[in-house]
Amino acid sequence: MPWDLPPLGAIRVFEAAARLGSFTKAAEELGMTQSAASYQIKVLEERAGTPLFIRKTRQIALTEAGEQLAPLVSNAFSTLSDAWFATKGGASGVLSVTTIDTFASNWLAVRLGTFQLMYPDLAVKMDVTSRSLDIARENVDVGIRVGAGKWPGLSAHYLFKADYSPMLSPALAEKVGGIRAPEDLYKVPLCCPQDPWWEVWFKAAGARFEPDRVIPGPTFGTQAYEATAAITDQGAAMLTHNLYAAFLDKGQLIQPFDVTGSDGDGYWLVHAEARRTTPKIRVFRDWILAQTAEIRSREKRELPAAGATRRD
Repeated sequence: MPWDLPPLGAIRVFEAAARLGSFTKAAEELGMTQSAASYQIKVLEERAGTPLFIRKTRQIALTEAGEQLAPLVSNAFSTLSDAWFATKGGASGVLSVTTIDTFASNWLAVRLGTFQLMYPDLAVKMDVTSRSLDIARENVDVGIRVGAGKWPGLSAHYLFKADYSPMLSPALAEKVGGIRAPEDLYKVPLCCPQDPWWEVWFKAAGARFEPDRVIPGPTFGTQAYEATAAITDQGAAMLTHNLYAAFLDKGQLIQPFDVTGSDGDGYWLVHAEARRTTPKIRVFRDWILAQTAEIRSREKRELPAAGATRRD
């Protein structure tokens, strides 16, 4: 049947301009002049019968109609791209992954090489950020998120718990005669001592948290940096066991207690529901779920941990 569509070239320019926020950048990406890109947008707006962009000095912004159209166009191009790659032979091209710093540096980066060996035609591009990107709107294939697994429009696949327990270097523990009871943690600096997880963890361990006894350690607001402080003997840090298992195995960190704190949140792989059969997304999903299967199996055998408000 005939399709009532504007010129595909104009749609391509609109998608790029909406994503990049610039006619000039869209023109550069598509290999055309800025005036040619602007003309294509004009053609599209005439066909739509309404402006799609607000022109400002040296910048553009989407109108309400443009805001409605942009994610639908992005999804359509993603679907077309997926179909084309599948026709060419499956998982190939570029897989874009958005993730938080701690997961990227301490879990994904040390394992990604095995995935690349399995799929040499698929290049992985990581976007490390502290904010949750709009996966459909920002042209991202998959993301790693922390939460309860409920995000509208996204399929979520559970990886493992976002729990916490104090960790420190063996050298620092030895310096104070060892860490055998929760109260021994008062002998060393505590990284981010204002973190509510300290009080939650002490309660779970059957002890009372006493802020007046705390030796303040460095505060960075993220596990990635506080773990570095712990490894370099600067204090004890509240860290997620599954993200720092390699450091524990190598003896760079020790976890003196099995007690953990958790509010039930976990790490999840997410992607657009409509793209669940996309070859490159499917192979990455299968790989990361296989990589974390043993962790999930172990969690099923463990008792629930204490609750609290989580931090990344």
